[in-house]
Amino acid sequence: MRPTITAFESSPDRGRGLARDTRVRWALEEVGQAYDVRLVSFAEMKEPAHLALHPFGQIPTYQEGELALFESGAIIFHIAERHQGLLPVEAAPRARAIGWMFAALNTVEPPIVEREQAGYAERDRDWHQKRLPLLDERVRVRLGQFAARLGQADWLDGAFSAGDLTMVSVLQRLKGSALIAEFPALAAYVARAEARPAFQRAFAAQLAVFTGGQAGG
Repeated sequence: MRPTITAFESSPDRGRGLARDTRVRWALEEVGQAYDVRLVSFAEMKEPAHLALHPFGQIPTYQEGELALFESGAIIFHIAERHQGLLPVEAAPRARAIGWMFAALNTVEPPIVEREQAGYAERDRDWHQKRLPLLDERVRVRLGQFAARLGQADWLDGAFSAGDLTMVSVLQRLKGSALIAEFPALAAYVARAEARPAFQRAFAAQLAVFTGGQAGG
């Protein structure tokens, strides 16, 4: 059955591929699953029909028959479990890939998002410039820890997995900052992932929404 995901009708990232529907599109493209996209406005996201799918009034959501999911990590995990290509078959590598998904969303992403949101909400406050080095350092610590673990490997645990997809989608939120450039291995890691044909298709689909082109995959 062809699933339907939701995405911003007018994405605040202006087609840069940072909206969380992009990571879901990417997972679907990696496993070769066609999908439909339903675009929603900010007003529609707060209406009962959408809140029935996502109680917090956000995107993305995922519908497949009677199944409805929200939270990008849960959706990617569902896709990876249903289709071959994003989770190893062997139990131990599979468990490690799932663990990296949780690490990306629960350990690496929070300080990155905090830094990002501070730039939106606090930029005009007189104390923002004093707080920014602290926010940067929190991100830098996580990047350093992750870079040490990745080393010079292409991917986290052999073949590309849902763990890599989720981690890269988190690191992409640092586009436009100099932080990722401080860790050449991580910059190369992101570049390798972005060169994957599946990512290119997902990015093009999300960009097409901003430019007025085709939204589906």
